[in-house]
Amino acid sequence: MAPLLIAFATFLCLTGASFGCMLVYSRLPERLQRDDTHNVIKLVATIFVTMTSMAIGLLINSSKTTFDAIDHNVHSFATEIIILDRSLRAHGPDTAEARAKLASYVERAVAGTWPRDAVGRDVTVEDEAAEAQLDEVGAAMRKIEADEPEDLQLKAEWRQRFQKITELRWTLIQHWEGTMPPQLIVVLVGWVSLIFASFAYRAPPNVVVAVWMTAGAALISAALYLILDMDAPFSGWIRVSPAALETALEHMRR
Repeated sequence: MAPLLIAFATFLCLTGASFGCMLVYSRLPERLQRDDTHNVIKLVATIFVTMTSMAIGLLINSSKTTFDAIDHNVHSFATEIIILDRSLRAHGPDTAEARAKLASYVERAVAGTWPRDAVGRDVTVEDEAAEAQLDEVGAAMRKIEADEPEDLQLKAEWRQRFQKITELRWTLIQHWEGTMPPQLIVVLVGWVSLIFASFAYRAPPNVVVAVWMTAGAALISAALYLILDMDAPFSGWIRVSPAALETALEHMRR
């Protein structure tokens, strides 16, 4: 989903429901403008206000949970890479090829996932070239000779680290596009539109009411945009920080 497009569509729905209801009310027959009709509309709106508050709370919690989980995985990913690189470095100069390929992979992963002009630019999380580079790291590690028992044990640890790095990479890829169900967003926008329409019912058609309704629609649309943007941690304004991987790359280049 495109958060900005959804937010703009939400704004149009809310303002359309508000001003449309104000225009329709003035054209309703007198029997439909009575207080008993207005009371029923307010009761129904109260129900949807409660449901909408709960739904928005769930969306915020879901987005924050997703964002925190991805951020944790990025830090774990960087930690595993640093530990693998330090272990390879301690083994000796015969691991230079594997270390160089690992550093090259991290550099490409950072540049593709967190481009400098990230806002408005597509990121490349599932990069086939980066995947090929990671496979080359594994191939270079397998070429390292290990005759002594200690070396064999160390090589087994490398394989475990490398497997963990691969698993974390695919975990990050699977959460790239977010997990927010679009059906829930559609229903939520419908609820809020109904609430705005009920507020506009019998509201005086003046400048103050128009500005207030427009401002409310804009703020709710902005909040929905931020929720959806947080649900996609590798794009938009709210993104997972690349600092952990950049720090790992600095350590690898020393």
